[in-house]
Amino acid sequence: MLGDVLLIEDKHRKAGEKIIEEILKRKKENFTVAISGESGTGKTELAHVIAKGLRKHGLFAKPIHTDNYYRILPLERTEWRQKNGVDKVVGYDEYNWDQINKTVADFKEKTFSTMPCVDLVTEQVDLLTTNFADIDMLIIDGLYAMNMKDVDLKVFIDITYHETGKAQKLRGKEPQNEYRMKVLLKEHEMVKNLKKMANIMIHKDYSVEVLS
Repeated sequence: MLGDVLLIEDKHRKAGEKIIEEILKRKKENFTVAISGESGTGKTELAHVIAKGLRKHGLFAKPIHTDNYYRILPLERTEWRQKNGVDKVVGYDEYNWDQINKTVADFKEKTFSTMPCVDLVTEQVDLLTTNFADIDMLIIDGLYAMNMKDVDLKVFIDITYHETGKAQKLRGKEPQNEYRMKVLLKEHEMVKNLKKMANIMIHKDYSVEVLS
């Protein structure tokens, strides 16, 4: 997303190095990595660190952020959620999975792809065109990214929204009010169901555990 604030720390770099080791062991043509976790856990920072680190190994990885693929536009989302009920609408169906899967298909076909890109300054959605011809890997980060099919490596950040308050305030994506807390609780309930799918687990202290 344009205008996003990345708070990259040593913990992201150290975790990224270990994940890169696993990627290099498993890499194959059209390799895809999915990173899931609750809001503020460092998914985007980790995706960035991994993509940059892979360059040292001669590999080009493209980070894709699923938050760019919401069905409801940013300026309309809060009102829409409140009108329809946070408990009813927050979750998988808020995202345009057909569009996400189209991006992945374009990557595998090594062709040009036009993707949505949210500008956090204007809260409008721009279009970004990328040529996947020379891209070796996709790193897809998002709350529910691990729910995608045909992902080669699934990374889960096992930190809850209760433990990410500081990160939430620093990034300033949404005001911390009663509405936002309801959204975080609903996301928590949805995201925790993905934990069992993980190949790699990142714990509260950002230590990395390879599961499968």
